[in-house]
Amino acid sequence: MKDVKAPPIVCIAGLSGSGKTTLIERLIPELIERGLKVGTVKHNPHEFEMDKPGKDSRRHKKAGASATIISSPDKIGMVMDVDHDLKPEELVPFLSDMDIILAEGYKRSNNDKIEVVRSGAEGNLLLKDDENLLAVVTDSELDLDVLRFSTADIKGLADFLGLYFNLLP
Repeated sequence: MKDVKAPPIVCIAGLSGSGKTTLIERLIPELIERGLKVGTVKHNPHEFEMDKPGKDSRRHKKAGASATIISSPDKIGMVMDVDHDLKPEELVPFLSDMDIILAEGYKRSNNDKIEVVRSGAEGNLLLKDDENLLAVVTDSELDLDVLRFSTADIKGLADFLGLYFNLLP
């Protein structure tokens, strides 16, 4: 078990199309059911625009604002200039009130990781030698020195994360 003060970051990694987003979508409600506040980060190595052309937030950004926050009664969005591809731990200040942060991607980070491996792609295990690999989610039989969860065992994975990071009462 790890004893952590800042919200722990778990990177969900795997090849494109392996099921990372689906796993996160299924894991979030399980963690919430255990009383945890869950934050997520999606790593996108390509340029993107969150807001639409012509909208006020886009106009603010185009006018030179370094950061623009869009706020409504039920959510906020933020667009901010950065000088490098931020690591998950650099994003923690934006999610500091979370109990756990699930980060999709960041396979090269030094954070704890869970790899998702689609059946039939066992030979493409990306993180088998990564010392931060906590577990693999797959329906294939793999001989590894880490835990393996089936894609159906989301409850087991949520329990493991809660216990591993000492988040459960």
